[in-house]
Amino acid sequence: MRKYYVIEPEVAGGFGEHSEIDWSNGKMDVKKLHYQFDGWLGDELLESTPCYIASEHLAILIEQDKLTGVEFDEVEITMSDQFRDIYPNRKLPKFVWLKVNGIPEQDDFSIASGLRLVVSEQTLNLLNKIGISNLASIAPYV
Repeated sequence: MRKYYVIEPEVAGGFGEHSEIDWSNGKMDVKKLHYQFDGWLGDELLESTPCYIASEHLAILIEQDKLTGVEFDEVEITMSDQFRDIYPNRKLPKFVWLKVNGIPEQDDFSIASGLRLVVSEQTLNLLNKIGISNLASIAPYV
């Protein structure tokens, strides 16, 4: 039986002014994602609920491992004045929008009740290999 985990990735910023969000169906439907960095501790998987971004490097590894429950799209990335003050010489890697569309306990990535990100043990192993030391939490999915 496969094991699954609820993870809370690092939050390094939030929605930028160019994000396009539709509320017409009573819930947040992000049409275009603009992620503005305010800080960054270095993880390659980041969140701004209900959206996730991944480094291009991580996206390639996810595709190579044939992990299910995600697709990738473009994301606009900017750095706030706060980010530039804290990290005047820091360059960000290329990021992509990691759109989670899987089914809990079936796919490698899914969203459970409460907008919780659920990942398979295989996914968690991949994330541990590339470094996810700044996750807010990891817990078994029950």
